[in-house]
Amino acid sequence: MIVAMQEGATAAQIEHVVERLVEDGFKVHRTTGTTQTIVAGVGRPDAFDVKEYEVLDGVSEAYRISSPYKLAGRSFAPDGTVIRYANGVTVGGEEIVVMAGPCAVESRDQLFTVAAQVKAAGGQFLRGGAFKPRSSPYSFQGMGLDGLKLMREAGDATGLLIISEVMEISQIEMMLPYVDTFQVGARNMQNFNLLRELGHIRKPVLLKRGPAASVEELLLSSEYILSGGNYDVMLCERGIRTFETYTRNTMDISAIPVVKKLSHLPMIADPSHGCGRRDLVPAMARASVAAGADGLIIEVHPNPEKAVSDGAQTLYPEQLEKLMTEMRAIAPALGRRLR
Repeated sequence: MIVAMQEGATAAQIEHVVERLVEDGFKVHRTTGTTQTIVAGVGRPDAFDVKEYEVLDGVSEAYRISSPYKLAGRSFAPDGTVIRYANGVTVGGEEIVVMAGPCAVESRDQLFTVAAQVKAAGGQFLRGGAFKPRSSPYSFQGMGLDGLKLMREAGDATGLLIISEVMEISQIEMMLPYVDTFQVGARNMQNFNLLRELGHIRKPVLLKRGPAASVEELLLSSEYILSGGNYDVMLCERGIRTFETYTRNTMDISAIPVVKKLSHLPMIADPSHGCGRRDLVPAMARASVAAGADGLIIEVHPNPEKAVSDGAQTLYPEQLEKLMTEMRAIAPALGRRLR
């Protein structure tokens, strides 16, 4: 159930609604927008009378949540969620953010070179895999903790935020000191135990859509994180598997406005995995921005032909610079901006 408080409702009135929901067996979540506070009660299976809440002091309206995703639905935060970082970067607001870097951390020289290039191009995040889920057990699996330490060092040197993939629960505590955002890869979108644990931390999480997942399944997966009290969640469209073989995946750009309509969570696009071809990545990135994406996560490497993983979909630094220039021309037409 959603209880929308009146504009100007007092703290005492809000607390009374919260107490009433708890007494009635609900688990309570709240969010404060620009004009009003929204209180959500979830988890009660039996019937209840909404009218009992409509007449409480300070309440504007109360209604049942009809969608299966109670906290990810737009009604929980009608103004949209904006994730704020300590250095002033925001995700979900007017600014379009860019997360860029190599698929995998390979060496100190490689990472520091690309970090400087991402910063110069105007990116806000350095992405890179320290732990790499690979289809083959014989492929490069990442540098692990040493890779995380290099990423943190590179981030501190350039002022870039760090985003890296977490693959299992045991890695969360290890990664906490080194990353600013946890990335949950497509293979783990329905690893519900991992998602539950990420709901207990207080760092943002980027959740990628699985290659065969519907939009509703993506939103339901995000619900596992949100229900734990971590509301700093962003979703990511990274392409789905279809019958098409020319591209690695089929970039479902329509999912971006669909998610923006159904959910308050920021939406990120991953054109690198979305098509798997370097020559198509810029077009998919531009289209994603035009479709309303709040940010992009893009693979870039100083020498993609020498990359240990995903070289075919990885941009050269000069391609990233050109793409940033093009997107700066698109963003103002949408009322957005790009650094």
